[in-house]
Amino acid sequence: MLANIHRRLEHISRLAVWVGGAALMAAAFMVTVDVLCRKFLGITMSGSDEYSGYVFSATTTWAYSYCLLHRSNVRIDALYSLLPKPVAACLDVVGCILLFYYMSIMTYYAGVSFVDSWVSDSRSITTLGTPQWIPQLFWFAGLVLFFVTLVFVTLYAVLSLLQRNWALVAKIAGVPSIADVIEEETQGQDVVLATGDTANRT
Repeated sequence: MLANIHRRLEHISRLAVWVGGAALMAAAFMVTVDVLCRKFLGITMSGSDEYSGYVFSATTTWAYSYCLLHRSNVRIDALYSLLPKPVAACLDVVGCILLFYYMSIMTYYAGVSFVDSWVSDSRSITTLGTPQWIPQLFWFAGLVLFFVTLVFVTLYAVLSLLQRNWALVAKIAGVPSIADVIEEETQGQDVVLATGDTANRT
């Protein structure tokens, strides 16, 4: 059951990344048109810089869940790879718990900021006067998706640790191995490492 939930969250996070990427492309196109019009026609699209900033901040949070599920977050693993598997698994779980603590605070205050903007009808100080709750809604939604995903990943890792399933903990929350990275980048094609280990382990 937990594995199925993990797959569904991965599917949802992948859709969120695609939507965020499309929004970034649209923002980049809008800025490009604005620059060209300003250069050759002497006119400008008011608000392109403002909206692109909103899009960037919102879509960044929409990628958090995908990054977590694919263990793409940057970690210094100089000593990690030398540790015994039980110790590494414990550190993975501790890392998830600490991240959960941090994100619970951040998500809470992001929600408070969104509600305050909604209630007080806060608007940007630009000529557009954009209601701040609109971009904050998308920003907050990304954080909520990430927080929900993080809660699941933390519980999944803790249960796996209690079952002494070190390999599963590493798969859920550990630092990806070279073989894992190659398999991710090549979509599971037949790739042989220099050591003779295959990246395709299906």
